[in-house]
Amino acid sequence: MRLIQVADAVRFSRMTTEELRAAFLVDGLFAPGCTSLAYVDLDRAVIGSAVPLGSPLTLESDPDLRANYFTERREMGILNIGGAGSIEADGAVFELANLEALYVGRGNEVIRFLSHDASAPAEFYLLSYPAHSTYPATKIDSARVETAVLGSSDTANSRRITRLIHLDGARSCQLVMGFTQMSAGSVWNTMPPYTHMRRSEVYLYFNLPAADRVIHLMGPAHETRHLVVANKQAVISPGWSIHAGVGTASYTFCWGMGGENQVYSDMDPLAIADLL
Repeated sequence: MRLIQVADAVRFSRMTTEELRAAFLVDGLFAPGCTSLAYVDLDRAVIGSAVPLGSPLTLESDPDLRANYFTERREMGILNIGGAGSIEADGAVFELANLEALYVGRGNEVIRFLSHDASAPAEFYLLSYPAHSTYPATKIDSARVETAVLGSSDTANSRRITRLIHLDGARSCQLVMGFTQMSAGSVWNTMPPYTHMRRSEVYLYFNLPAADRVIHLMGPAHETRHLVVANKQAVISPGWSIHAGVGTASYTFCWGMGGENQVYSDMDPLAIADLL
């Protein structure tokens, strides 16, 4: 498991491109036939993936977690961004098609991942935070949950937001999770920007053509920087940082948060004209 120490706002202003990428970008996810995990010291998040091929993959606890099994003290949201597959959580089996999700609560000792077709494997994205209460494993069908359309084609930021794990949907201890799909011809996400000091956030960009990139904007409003992000890479966003981006083509991104509260609308808005 990779260990990531996120920089604070003071050090951030002096970092090189290479240092920014090491501290805030998570790559190397979705290796075929493997599970991959990264532990982030910010809110103790774990970001990971599982891509089973011919044989199931079991999610093991890493020694750095000091836990007997992965969800001994944790909860987890799982989004399938690949082909059809299934997840077994303590004997219960959940079938997940593309863009379907599963919430796994604290206390599930055995978690296994399976693809229905090894030639078109499931690609499970994992986001986990510590949990101090227990909620049941819950499958979320993204076609049947609350969505919202924001932005406009005139400002190239028309997008549909699908909320998966939140206060009025699948319940969790602290995890909030969903995904955003950009409309045809729109490339800007989370603009106008905002911050939320009470929660950190992780963006996983996917459904982006291999030759294209997202320019992810981050940092305090008065001193922004950027990361060039490829398909299936994730960006860690501290509470003091904006998290917005523009792509060279349309894309989808999964957003997930953990921290002080689960109120989706708890944001501190910023004016575009105030960005520097």
